[in-house]
Amino acid sequence: MIQQVSDFELELMKTIWGNGGTALYAEIAEALEKKGTPATKNTIISLLSRLIEKGFLKTNKIGRRNRYTALVSEADYRAAQTETFLDKIYEGSAKDLISTLIQKEMISPDDYENLKKHWEGSCLKDD
Repeated sequence: MIQQVSDFELELMKTIWGNGGTALYAEIAEALEKKGTPATKNTIISLLSRLIEKGFLKTNKIGRRNRYTALVSEADYRAAQTETFLDKIYEGSAKDLISTLIQKEMISPDDYENLKKHWEGSCLKDD
């Protein structure tokens, strides 16, 4: 089971995923700075270590530097978090989640039509 991560740990993972799934500390720090979320070196290193302990990252030494590589893909993380949310809030009912999105106008008409086409296409493939 994929563990939960803090908001800032997730920001670090997004940075690494956005960099092809691997990054050096300097690349991570620079990306955070560009996003307007700078942090101290100690904070970043500490959170990267925590992500290693949680099984999200591994490190490879390159000279004196560490290269951080994602062990959990962004797609797998999203799927696990979506499943947790769905179970916790909607007791596993995707229908209830989608109904809420539509009722509260949290899904655009374009997205709705695209999803409808996707589902109709998926149903045709199952026949």
